[in-house]
Amino acid sequence: MKDLLEKNQFSKIAKIGEIIEGKVVGKGKSSIFLDLGPIGTGIIYGREFREAKEHLKKLKTGDKVFSKILDFDVEGGYIDLSASGALKKRSFDTLKETKETGELIKVKILGANRGGLTADLFGVAAFLPVSQLSREHYPKVKGGDKLKILKELQSFIGQEIEVKILDLFPDKGQIILSEKAKDLEKMKDILDKYNVGDVVDGEITGITNFGAFVKFPVSLSSKDPDKETMEELEGLIHISELDWKIIADPAEIVKAGDKVKAKIVDISNGKISLSLKALKEDPWNGVNEKYKEGKVVSGKITKLNPFGSFVQITKEIQALCHISEFEDKKMEEVLEIGEEYQFKILSVDEKKHRMNLKLVQEKK
Repeated sequence: MKDLLEKNQFSKIAKIGEIIEGKVVGKGKSSIFLDLGPIGTGIIYGREFREAKEHLKKLKTGDKVFSKILDFDVEGGYIDLSASGALKKRSFDTLKETKETGELIKVKILGANRGGLTADLFGVAAFLPVSQLSREHYPKVKGGDKLKILKELQSFIGQEIEVKILDLFPDKGQIILSEKAKDLEKMKDILDKYNVGDVVDGEITGITNFGAFVKFPVSLSSKDPDKETMEELEGLIHISELDWKIIADPAEIVKAGDKVKAKIVDISNGKISLSLKALKEDPWNGVNEKYKEGKVVSGKITKLNPFGSFVQITKEIQALCHISEFEDKKMEEVLEIGEEYQFKILSVDEKKHRMNLKLVQEKK
């Protein structure tokens, strides 16, 4: 009866899974004992001790520590406790609050894989995806070579990066971090100084298979009216905005270190998109007059696609000979990349930059 009353008393004071505070009253080689007040003495041992060893070995008699109740009345009459479970729960409580406030935190990068960077935050595994890196740290690898990207990411191991918490997954014991999220508010303020159509002077900082990154200085107001602070803003020139002609590799047009003038063509979601071709004369201007429907022109085959062939009429103007124009013949048997053929113009759309052709003379 006495034991039953004591157990009922325990359940009123504490329950399995609850986080409680105790005072260190003894330490063994692979165990630690905590005074839990009215509910008795607890013990952290075995796997639970090993998982939190680095944290527990720093404690000394009289120190207070939080632990999680695993079971009552284990061998020796002790209460079975977990320090790692308590640490993780308290860590996620802290992390949740940090996420909600949007607080910036610094994490030390411990590892890298092809998807991003790994870190540890309050004893919880954290992951910083490549897509959440700032433009400054984003691996600008030509061609998107995965091994080169991994090498770039590995260079961050041991460094500290300032981030925000993007997502929490307590059940999986995981945290997703974002470096670029910390710049969004700042970016919004900076981007308010620009409008679509503005022209900026910048420098090519990196080239990828989808375009080129450009950095350019921006002057910010300071509390001191006699002083100005300078920031560097980075934007992207998509491969389609590098030149009027169709290109396969951005390196055909620019290289890292080039000084360029670029026009702002879009500002959204804290990002700025730029264009080089917008500052060049549009080669399609007047095309309707120069290349009228029915005219026969000479063109070089530059590419064969499932839907047709691309035909270079001038250095900047490419037209399309649709696959349907070959009827019962196979396009690959009739045309050869790099060779010139005669084509009849079927339609021209100056505004949409489109010209459709029909083959009139096959290669002899």
